[in-house]
Amino acid sequence: MNKDSSRAAFFRAFPAVGIAIFISSIDQTITATALPAMAAHFGVVERMSWVVVAYLIAATIAAPIFGKLGDAYGRRLMLLIAFAVQAAGSLAAGFAPSFETLLLARVLHGFGGGALLTLANALISESVAPRERGRYQGYLVACFMSASAMGPLAGGWLTQHWGWQWVFLAGLPFVGLGVLAALRLPRHGMNGSFRFDVPGTLLFTVFVTALVLVLDRVQRLSTEALLTALPIAAVAVGALLLLMRVETRTDDPLLPSWLATDPVIWRTNLLSACVAGVMVSMISFMPLYLSVVRGVPISIVGAMMLPTSLAGGLGALISGHFVARTGRNMLLPSIMLGVSTLTLSAFSFELDAIPLGALPWLLAIASFGFGCSFPAVQTTIQAAAGVSRIGVATASVQFTRNLGSATGTALLSTVIFGAFTLADAPLAADFAETMRGGREALAALAEQDRTAMAAGLSGGFRAMFAAAAVLLGVATVLAWRVPLRRL
Repeated sequence: MNKDSSRAAFFRAFPAVGIAIFISSIDQTITATALPAMAAHFGVVERMSWVVVAYLIAATIAAPIFGKLGDAYGRRLMLLIAFAVQAAGSLAAGFAPSFETLLLARVLHGFGGGALLTLANALISESVAPRERGRYQGYLVACFMSASAMGPLAGGWLTQHWGWQWVFLAGLPFVGLGVLAALRLPRHGMNGSFRFDVPGTLLFTVFVTALVLVLDRVQRLSTEALLTALPIAAVAVGALLLLMRVETRTDDPLLPSWLATDPVIWRTNLLSACVAGVMVSMISFMPLYLSVVRGVPISIVGAMMLPTSLAGGLGALISGHFVARTGRNMLLPSIMLGVSTLTLSAFSFELDAIPLGALPWLLAIASFGFGCSFPAVQTTIQAAAGVSRIGVATASVQFTRNLGSATGTALLSTVIFGAFTLADAPLAADFAETMRGGREALAALAEQDRTAMAAGLSGGFRAMFAAAAVLLGVATVLAWRVPLRRL
């Protein structure tokens, strides 16, 4: 396939692919600013994190299932089904009469979102030559990063002016456009050889659910939560061991053993998980640092985070074009992840000394490195897997990113508040109690108390950046050690 035919194939598929990625990506962040309104509506403040957790669990489980279904029955058909599942989840969440119904709707919502993201990335791989995929993966990452950046802003605006229900319902017109675009895709990639791996799917579901539950409890930093986490962790380990045993004896496994034994695939996936954990943590926690420690008005925080998102998209575009021109898939990520590691290391020492005006641009430098890795990860794993296994390989990227995001966020959250607690346990407890009342409660504190809490939280963030630099250091080493260096 020559360059011109690859370009034509990509832009024929891009409307459906771009919409699918945009919808699934914005769904992961748009609820963040709407959670307080949902908590007030249902009266379940202490359980609201489950709105995010339920989506994450379902999206992670959906990735390998729809990856294999796409290989067997064609990605066009599966994409249409995924859009339908996504629409059903949006409607159910928007009209949920109770919190329990909302959680069930979010499971459906997440299942559709995880399917869309996996199928969208795999669709490009079946239309575009391996070396050219990097050029076009940049466009897809740009869709992902822009949607992630827009999510909190759109969620806040919709909640304020229309109500939290519209955080879910506003996406339905985009789903309709996605269906129309998907109907124009060619019918190919169908072989019908799929046999559903019921034991593997059930064990994978138990493992993912238990793991996310453990991470949710670890973040709470209480003896009771940690004791509760221990038996759940045992369930997760047991399910994983059984899953590994079952998958080696199944003719058509959900998670084939070559995902864990091929050094190109497992090293690249582990690299991706480390980067995803750091990136999602930065997007999630930096607004707290800016508003509480630096005193930035919440209306400006979103704008200050935009360079971070835009730089990630730019890094993906440049990296994709670099791969297409040179064929060197891991050279740029190997260098730029090292730069990102040094940047985050500097934050761990000089965070409070950095001028507020310079902070977004330094974060953007780190984010640029993150973005450089995204096209390389997809193209490298797809090239290593081969055409017949592209769906499963692409799904492996998605679920390792999801697990990396969840694990990294839990780890770095624990570092932030753990360091705060070690420095001043009573003050950290007072801060946690105050934040349950929202930023208004924090603003109502006496100036002396607010300053003390900001100083304690600042120490936690310096510790977080040190831990994030370690994770990125691991990713950098892995980038240099991926065996496949040229496409």
